[in-house]
Amino acid sequence: MSTASTERKTVYATPWFQVQEAAGSGKYPNYTIKSPDFVCIVALTAQDELLLVRQFRHAIGEMTLELPAGHVDEGETPEQSARKELLEETGYVADKFELLASLSPSTARYTNRLWCYFAGNARPSPDAVVEAGMNCVRWSKGLKPLLEEPEFYSCGNWAALMAVVAQNKMKL
Repeated sequence: MSTASTERKTVYATPWFQVQEAAGSGKYPNYTIKSPDFVCIVALTAQDELLLVRQFRHAIGEMTLELPAGHVDEGETPEQSARKELLEETGYVADKFELLASLSPSTARYTNRLWCYFAGNARPSPDAVVEAGMNCVRWSKGLKPLLEEPEFYSCGNWAALMAVVAQNKMKL
């Protein structure tokens, strides 16, 4: 395994990501997407309801069903971001957040990490203001039916659920 660093230059930048170019091994350069780390949260209520968010995703032009998630902002730890996103997207809080996994969305193309957290005993926050466009869904049908749900197909969300099952925090 090589640990050699490749020098990259930014060829396109937005507030959300940068496209970077480095010399490739063939005739074409290697392009990488540099983006902030992000979090997703597997949150359960005391009634064993899984907190999900239904929202419109512009990239695919559809409504999706997802775990609460968001970017890790500058100066925040992944856990701080997870706590903030759970509150902003669902109106719920939890006392304890456990790191399930830190994953790469794609080692071939992306530089960022996905931080997956488990938050048990989530409860509504009385002062919460849910972000516009977010519809909190309290899912009580189990994981297997969720994985069969056509609106639930984000690979990061699937990975977080598989991590929670592998760590015996939920059953499939």
